[in-house]
Amino acid sequence: MGQALWRLPPRQQQQLQEELADRLADRGGRRREQGTLVSEQKTEFCKEPHSFIDLEMLPPELGITILSYLNATDLCLAGCVWQGLGNDEYLWQGLCKSTWGHCSIYNRRLPAGFSYRRLYLQLDEGSLTFNANPLEGISYFMSKGILVDHPTELAKFIFYTRRLNWKMLRIYLDERRDVLDELVTLHNFSNQFLPNALRDFFRHIHAPEERGEYLETLITKFSHRFCTCNPGLVRELGLSPDAVYVLCYSLILLSIDLTSPHVKNKMSKREFIRNTRRAAHNVSDDFVGHLYDNIYLIGHVAA
Repeated sequence: MGQALWRLPPRQQQQLQEELADRLADRGGRRREQGTLVSEQKTEFCKEPHSFIDLEMLPPELGITILSYLNATDLCLAGCVWQGLGNDEYLWQGLCKSTWGHCSIYNRRLPAGFSYRRLYLQLDEGSLTFNANPLEGISYFMSKGILVDHPTELAKFIFYTRRLNWKMLRIYLDERRDVLDELVTLHNFSNQFLPNALRDFFRHIHAPEERGEYLETLITKFSHRFCTCNPGLVRELGLSPDAVYVLCYSLILLSIDLTSPHVKNKMSKREFIRNTRRAAHNVSDDFVGHLYDNIYLIGHVAA
């Protein structure tokens, strides 16, 4: 094509060159326009503010679930953004009862003008106080009429609350054994395998870091409660609170032995059965072997 172009007369060559230049210029302009349009669209898209879901348009149950992850300060800020949420007493009632499942004030006739939003802030303040000083925290709840000074009410409050520091809770329960007794009775260990029941128990009532009188008290109370919840298992295996007490101690020692990196020579299943049978004579080898397998596969009972 290039050779044919140079065979044309000079005037026609010039016309073809001008037409070719116009076409190329027209193509380049359209490409630039398209690129500019795409760039402008991207810029406009980036300039658009990110839209968030309006919580007021969600079902109340879902809104409560989302807001339950916020602390009191963030909830107040959320109430300023979503005015409907800030003034919705049913929402604040749901937040109170989903975080603090039991309070004495829930069972009373509430006075006119009662605010669940104010109650939420008081519960949050009392929980923070408890996590710094347990006795002052409980006194704060009582001064606001939130709790009644009765072991059963205090035990239910502790059992159904998610905001209490476990170290401070352990200190409080060590001083208030009457509350501890009521707290143990709230556990239901029916049809649970012994190591799993012990894990569930220590999930609510954390075991002390060192062995001592308090740990012995916890295991004793657990043993009696486990036997009460499983009368059929007690008859079938010949268990007793004393036998369960021995098994619990064996499980704790086995957990430490199998999970501690400092123990090089781990206890074998045969050794565990032999050592446990010496202390608990009525328990079968098969049952003790299942206990070993559970710790070996799942892990520590008091972690």
